[in-house]
Amino acid sequence: MLSYFKLATATLITLISLSFAQDVTLTIDGTSLNYESTADIYGWQFDHDGCASGASGGDSGASGFMISCSPNTCLGFSMSGSFVELGSGTLVDLGAECSTLSGFVFAGEGGSSLDVELSDGGDDCPSGVYDCAGVCDGDAVVDECGECGGDGINMNVKLKL
Repeated sequence: MLSYFKLATATLITLISLSFAQDVTLTIDGTSLNYESTADIYGWQFDHDGCASGASGGDSGASGFMISCSPNTCLGFSMSGSFVELGSGTLVDLGAECSTLSGFVFAGEGGSSLDVELSDGGDDCPSGVYDCAGVCDGDAVVDECGECGGDGINMNVKLKL
């Protein structure tokens, strides 16, 4: 009975954690729009304040994306079905330094919507990757008891019979 409860709790926590996770985290470094993605990117769009009308290249260009930018919007996609593989790198070179990007629309496989977050990158954590304890590049994870950095065996359960 207790092991079933542990399994159900671990499953629920995992599902909740995944539902709040970002698929794509973006950072701006000079003229580079960098990404960290847990999913393949099949297309993207964002609004800008006029700074990115000359955007090109990056992993989007290397993947064969057509990149088109107007004075306010940039769009990247492939006519052949190619994609930017999950991982990290420079999504696109913005062509100029941008301070305001918004209205992100990113597509995954089959046109699925990807959750996107623009992070300031922070000087205290160059990778922008934090564990559940908030440690830059840390290795703490939420165990099956829902405890960040826990060992998974100290779950206090009180059952009333």
